[in-house]
Amino acid sequence: MAKTTKPQSPEPHAADSHDLIRVHGARENNLKDITIEIPKRRLTVFTGVSGSGKSSLVFDTIAVESQRLINETYSAFLQGFMPNLARPEVDVLDGLTTAITVDQQRMGGDPRSTVGTATDANAMLRILFSRLGKPHIGGPGAFAFNVPSVKATGAITVERGNQKKERASFSRTGGMCPNCEGRGKVSDIDLTQLYDDSKSLAEGAFTIPGWKSDSQWTVGLYAQSGFLDPNKPIRRFTKKEMQDFLYGEPTKVKVNGVNLTYEGLIPKIQKSFLSKDKEAMQPHIRAFVERAVTFTDCPDCGGTRLAAGARSSKIKGINIADACAMEIRDLAKWIRGLDEPSVAPLLAKLQHTLDSFEEIGLGYLSLERPSGSLSGGEAQRVKMIRHLGSALTDVTYVFDEPTIGLHPHDIQRMNDLLVRLRDKGNTVLVVEHKPEAIAIADHVVDLGPGAGTAGGTVCFQGTVEGLRKSGTVTGRHLDDRAKLKESVRTPKGALEIRGADANNLQSVDVDLPLGVLCVVTGVAGSGKSSLVHGSIPADEGVVHVDQSAIRGSRRSNPATYTGLLEPIRKAFAKANGVKPALFSANSEGACPTCNGAGVIYTDLAIMQSVASTCEDCEGKRFQQAVLEYELGGRNISEVLEMSVTDAEAYFSEGEAHTPAAHKILERLVDVGLGYLTLGQPLTTLSGGERQRLKLAVHMSEKGGVFVLDEPTTGLHLADVDHLLGLLDRLVDSGKSVIVIEHHQAVMAHADWIIDLGPGAGHDGGKVVFEGTPADLVDGRSTLTGEHLAAYVGA
Repeated sequence: MAKTTKPQSPEPHAADSHDLIRVHGARENNLKDITIEIPKRRLTVFTGVSGSGKSSLVFDTIAVESQRLINETYSAFLQGFMPNLARPEVDVLDGLTTAITVDQQRMGGDPRSTVGTATDANAMLRILFSRLGKPHIGGPGAFAFNVPSVKATGAITVERGNQKKERASFSRTGGMCPNCEGRGKVSDIDLTQLYDDSKSLAEGAFTIPGWKSDSQWTVGLYAQSGFLDPNKPIRRFTKKEMQDFLYGEPTKVKVNGVNLTYEGLIPKIQKSFLSKDKEAMQPHIRAFVERAVTFTDCPDCGGTRLAAGARSSKIKGINIADACAMEIRDLAKWIRGLDEPSVAPLLAKLQHTLDSFEEIGLGYLSLERPSGSLSGGEAQRVKMIRHLGSALTDVTYVFDEPTIGLHPHDIQRMNDLLVRLRDKGNTVLVVEHKPEAIAIADHVVDLGPGAGTAGGTVCFQGTVEGLRKSGTVTGRHLDDRAKLKESVRTPKGALEIRGADANNLQSVDVDLPLGVLCVVTGVAGSGKSSLVHGSIPADEGVVHVDQSAIRGSRRSNPATYTGLLEPIRKAFAKANGVKPALFSANSEGACPTCNGAGVIYTDLAIMQSVASTCEDCEGKRFQQAVLEYELGGRNISEVLEMSVTDAEAYFSEGEAHTPAAHKILERLVDVGLGYLTLGQPLTTLSGGERQRLKLAVHMSEKGGVFVLDEPTTGLHLADVDHLLGLLDRLVDSGKSVIVIEHHQAVMAHADWIIDLGPGAGHDGGKVVFEGTPADLVDGRSTLTGEHLAAYVGA
């Protein structure tokens, strides 16, 4: 008999052994030499208190190194056009795949950037109208509001054999409205906000921010241009002087021996202020623009941004402006009804893109919506759209709190999308705080135990069940549930809103109670922000703390942003009998070698820039002579290295007692930022930290009504209780607090809830409930009511 032998199981292939991303010795920002292994082709959620190091590990280490290594595969020529990414502080990073980062950064600094241009939906629509639109007006550029129409004629010399001049003409039909230049809005300037006409230029007539009397580029340019009499009050200017002053054509002039270009005040203001995105401006500049400039829909294009030709070409009675103004879900239905074999592949691709919007919960948006007006959560989901139908696998997708701005009803939909990306064979890394999102993780990494210098270590890694039993801060709070209050406060009046119809609001009449904690909620796109930000008057009694990003360079820090540095500099100056400017690293006290940056950046062209600590000041940013001045036994550099909590105690008593500084520090502790150091660059703060820093600044304002926009953004479960305590203290101090919020803990803690819906876009815009949280839970008449009842276990 022949012997039978068992078939030997083949040896595992060497390529199959690379199933982990290995991180060894990560020290970026506050990470403390972290070593960790992350499974590939799984969904890993990173948790931990705000500031514990999650973003430093996931974004600043893993994602940045992946991008840097990919950039190095391109030629030196191409690398010259790419951003220079420094290698993160880590010993070994092994097993990386291509990383696609989907973060919360706001989209579009340009007024012409829209949801359609950001997702390529507009590009496909333009091709569609150029093929099917009647009458035919030109190629895709004829429907683009970013493309102006151009005509040119002249002679050209062709250098080929016998050189000879030839007449040539060129024309291009663009879709840009020539009046508003594709912005959809035109501006009217209030001259009284630009200058005081009772004064002369020499007397300081200009009231424009940043226009100082000693600046030759602004005030000096007008005073010494020769076109105007600098000593004559503006109201006495002749007609010619006024024309030159306001509308003068660009002309070369010499001021203090320097050649400059003089032009009228109106075009100069339009170039320096109005051509920029208002949301991207510094707060005081934005306030000036809002005072000085009124924006109205362009009368020529009706706010559509498009030239008459582009609006005249239609498909089935719809022009491209009408298509972009539709809600995306309605546009998807219209596209589905177009049956034209000649453009079938284009229709299929456009259909998929529009369906992706609906799938991701953004069907209520329109393609004409300015991308700068999207919330952080909406911006992140818009960025996800291009990845949903991708055929790529073995990619690492990195998400930063994808549930931000989502109603509990929508979180399950987001979870399904993350799981689908994983199931295609991708590695999905998610930074998240919401228990509903943590629950779907295959692997959990918990960082902490605290924030800032108290964080940066791995407290736990394993399964969700293991996290629950781990005893870490996240594990202990994972099943926390806020309870409904036994008694609610009684309102002391109301803010009456009547006939509100901004965006999708359907003539809403509602009273926002004062003297209590009022929560405005509803599914994403139901009209919450339109009601609160668009209908509550922004007068002196109302303080809006919205989600717009804090803007600042790497020199900006909590001390400069909050105004804390000013009283500190004055205290140092008074104690030592010198000028306050010495104690600013951006002014006279700066180290001359590094100009107060503390580090010296060496640009190596196509290779990454190298940042080395300044040898003269040893990274302290100040001249040695300045560091010899002390206040309460510490120099200015040592003070900026203190945490907020330590600084609060330091400035509260003794020689360093400074009431103005102490008051600001108390507010920073109040909002849970006691662990930050005073000199920590703003660029290293997480989203949650920046939001609370802004809240601390606004708490000093005298307004009686505080309007907050999702203050739980980026907050760990353990910090939500702290926030609720802060909101209670604000109300108990006599303030009225109105909060736009999705977090059930804040809803349960409210005195009054206003629920908008029932759906998003044109399916929303109505008040579907107003009353106490207990009534909302008892009735369960809305989506919010059902989820809140489940949350509190009713």
